[in-house]
Amino acid sequence: MSSLTEKDRPIVQLLLNTGTCPRCILRFCCVGSQMLYRQPHKDLMKDLQEFLKNSQEKEETVCLVVADPPCKRIRLEHREGGADDLNHNGAVPQLPSAGSGNTAMESSAGKVCNVCLGVLQEFCEADFVKKVCQKVNSADYQFTSFVFSVSLPPQLSVRERAAWLGVKQQMRNLGLPLAKDDIIQLKEAYKWIIHPQLSEELGVPADGKSLFEVSVVFAHPETDEECHFLATACPDCFKPAKNKQSVFTRMAVIKALEKIKEEHFLKHFPCPPSSPKNLCDALEIQCNNGAVFVAGRYNKYSRNLPQTPWIIDGERKLESSVEELISEHLMAKFKADSFNFSSSGREDVDVRTLGNGRPFALELVNPRRIHFTAEEMKRLQQAINDSSDKIQVRDLQLVTRSAIGHMKEGEEEKTKTYSALIWTDKAIQREDIAFLDDLKELKLDQKTPLRVLHRRPLAVRCRLIHTMKSEYIDEHHFRLHLKTQAGTYIKEFVHGDFGRTKPNIGSLLNRTADILELDVESVDVDWPPTLAD
Repeated sequence: MSSLTEKDRPIVQLLLNTGTCPRCILRFCCVGSQMLYRQPHKDLMKDLQEFLKNSQEKEETVCLVVADPPCKRIRLEHREGGADDLNHNGAVPQLPSAGSGNTAMESSAGKVCNVCLGVLQEFCEADFVKKVCQKVNSADYQFTSFVFSVSLPPQLSVRERAAWLGVKQQMRNLGLPLAKDDIIQLKEAYKWIIHPQLSEELGVPADGKSLFEVSVVFAHPETDEECHFLATACPDCFKPAKNKQSVFTRMAVIKALEKIKEEHFLKHFPCPPSSPKNLCDALEIQCNNGAVFVAGRYNKYSRNLPQTPWIIDGERKLESSVEELISEHLMAKFKADSFNFSSSGREDVDVRTLGNGRPFALELVNPRRIHFTAEEMKRLQQAINDSSDKIQVRDLQLVTRSAIGHMKEGEEEKTKTYSALIWTDKAIQREDIAFLDDLKELKLDQKTPLRVLHRRPLAVRCRLIHTMKSEYIDEHHFRLHLKTQAGTYIKEFVHGDFGRTKPNIGSLLNRTADILELDVESVDVDWPPTLAD
């Protein structure tokens, strides 16, 4: 094994004798060759055996020429009580010879690794890779690449620390340095081994930037038992949390390992670690596709349709909503788990949205299907429009997450155009409302309306009415066309909301005014891009 040198021999011998698998031994010898980890487990065992045999032969050759020096090689046999580098007489114990390592290798070949708990053994084999790929294929996702993630049992951090302390002690006795940062991380080694196999089986490349994630969650039945001493030493690191079955989470264990003193650790956990009773369990094999974003504009023609589901105290008030009429088709076609709806502002249940419509976006969470042609999106838009006479959708298209920011960008500075049908208690003539046409950039002070005070903070908001144009109907009715700053409460501007909006149409006309109908005629946001019919 060309990647190993003579200084690695005591590490190999020590870890092998305590039940460490070949791949973990390579990790602790800081071997960075990915190809080496991909070799079959049995081949690696044979290579390690050959390496130790060759090292022993070289040592015996030297001993024929040089007088026997005092033996400085230590023997760190596994002891349940922990690691100690001195025997009762204060002498350094001896390592077993490479020859006696054959027996250790033969016995450890079928054992669960005392460091990785089998992750770099059974779970690197072709059978497990096929099991993962069967799960992926049965989930019926569209993907052109994948990223692989793995969640490991928390006590692996404990066992790795114990193995490192054992190796560090060994190297210290030999006068050689060892930095923990040089050790190859378990997750990294596992991905070196698993990536090529998954890529070949799935027929797509592994890509760290892929939106399609394949994840494996490993668990182990002895996690709480092995981590319990940490909770005694560092109780502040382990706090009960919602949706967590155990306080021994990976982050909590790592935090405790950073705080616990080395001598305290050595006292309570064997270094190197003892052989486990059980193999890891692949608890979950999960797939997840990154969210897909769909944008468009909608028109609402009904005065009895909320933008989002209208539910008060758990009771549904109306049977549908703009959000649901659009999302049910997209959810079905993209085969998503859930969605998040957003829009450039919102209209009340009794307000229509006309003109070019209101920009909206849907985030489709974990979609199985992600590739749609422009023609397919056009057919999907038509399906939405054919399903209801209450709404219509236009410019339906796939967009990026970052592009959605354009919809919210400068929302307060955008303008909106409205048409309001207004009633007055006192009779009016054309000349009574004509002056409204001459008012430009009218400043309003709007205290949070009473009707939205339950969901909006109390504040006074300054808003602008840019222009108004009146249209006389009869003695008690006229239509008012307004161009306003986004965020202006139009209904309150008409009736005054008990004086909470100043000035208002009632105060300007010196009579009681109320709004009978309101339409949004345009939302001046240049997004999403207009599509050709």
